[in-house]
Amino acid sequence: MELIVPFDSQSDSPLYEQIYQYIKDEIRGKRLGAGSRLPSTRILAQNLKVSRSTTQMAYDQLVSEGYIEAQPYRGYYVSKIEELVEVRQKSAGSFVLEKDWEEHRFEVDFSPRGIDLDSFPFNTWRKLSRNTLVDDNKEMFSAGNPQGELSLRIAVGEYLHSARGVDCSPDQILIGAGSEYLLMLLAQILGTDMGIAMENPTYKQAYRVLKGEGYHVVPVGMDRYGMNVERLQASGAKIAYVMPSHQYPTGIVMPVKRRQELLAWAYSGQDRYLIEDDYDSEFRYKGKPIPALQGMDRGGRVIYMGTFSKSIAPAIRVGFMVLPEHLMKVYREKAGFYASTVSRIDQNILYQFITQGHYERHLNRMRAVYKAKHDVLLNGLRELEDRFVIRGEYAGLHVLLTYRWGGSEKQLTEQAAAAGVKVYGMSDCFIHPEQNIYPSTVMLGYAKLSEAEIEKGTGLLKKAWS
Repeated sequence: MELIVPFDSQSDSPLYEQIYQYIKDEIRGKRLGAGSRLPSTRILAQNLKVSRSTTQMAYDQLVSEGYIEAQPYRGYYVSKIEELVEVRQKSAGSFVLEKDWEEHRFEVDFSPRGIDLDSFPFNTWRKLSRNTLVDDNKEMFSAGNPQGELSLRIAVGEYLHSARGVDCSPDQILIGAGSEYLLMLLAQILGTDMGIAMENPTYKQAYRVLKGEGYHVVPVGMDRYGMNVERLQASGAKIAYVMPSHQYPTGIVMPVKRRQELLAWAYSGQDRYLIEDDYDSEFRYKGKPIPALQGMDRGGRVIYMGTFSKSIAPAIRVGFMVLPEHLMKVYREKAGFYASTVSRIDQNILYQFITQGHYERHLNRMRAVYKAKHDVLLNGLRELEDRFVIRGEYAGLHVLLTYRWGGSEKQLTEQAAAAGVKVYGMSDCFIHPEQNIYPSTVMLGYAKLSEAEIEKGTGLLKKAWS
């Protein structure tokens, strides 16, 4: 795509700001649609006869505001934005928020993304931040270990062993800025000349990253126990990406027998691996936590991944990956020169947060908060049980509703929207939406909502789907 930006030579605004404003207006006016690819900063700079740093500054600002997104190795794309909020000056020193494109018509948004930030331990985090920077700690501003700070890796390893049954040493742990970066790093370690199987439906962000890295991604159907091993065998893939402790979005908890079958598949071929994404195992409201698949592995075939985004906050951007020992050697050869993507300051704050007991107390508090919201949601949905099957409860931060007598997902979401409630269809979680085997199923997330909002939302849904 080519962009022609009409510069105003009489304007006091710098060129990068004019580029930023033009593209922003094009997106807001829907002249640049969601998913549209923008020219690279280099090509745009050549076309506009400006420096590349000028176009890069404009793109960086658009990325930071969420208008566009940078996809690794692919370029810049216009984001899918359902609603924009603009700050406009009303009078000198006075600002007002105005909604763009259309008035927000959803009174309640049951988004499966996000967490309850009202319960974030701000005071504790602030105190630990001060402690980290006390006495002009210059060491925090020097380059650290590419794998992450040893102290943090020890703390994470001890937590994983006690809470998840993961068996590893600190030398097997890599710290990175989120699961997306760690998947990109893993592609450097394993190479991309092999097929990778993913549960279908699945976590689409992981699919996008793996696809963007050049993997041939094969969707593999599931039964009520998780990924179907016979279909996995037939797929020809050598890597399988699974979420055994709480599959997203179905909520399936993989039983021991299926886990053993997956391990047997991995052991039966050369260079076969299982990527275990343990994204939200902390939140289980009935029974004991399910131990990680990695703890059952005796052949070094499970690559374990986790993140603090759900349990603490998305902005923390700290994830971790546990590699089998033989893959650590490959990591050091192929990717050991990459610098850590998490600042030493943030790593030290998190280390203190874990080792001083704040993390455990925070998890206990959040389990209680989410359990209360979970119960309010199920209580509010009780009157719909004659029409809907409710699944995925007692764990995670969302539930699934399937209409007993068929009908389309679109009809359910539109009826809810007409009542002022946003719910999310399962088709968005399928690698190929036409493969949706849950045509009458919607997802309801509750983490970001207050109990009062959940009660209001379920009340509106009862009227919409009556």
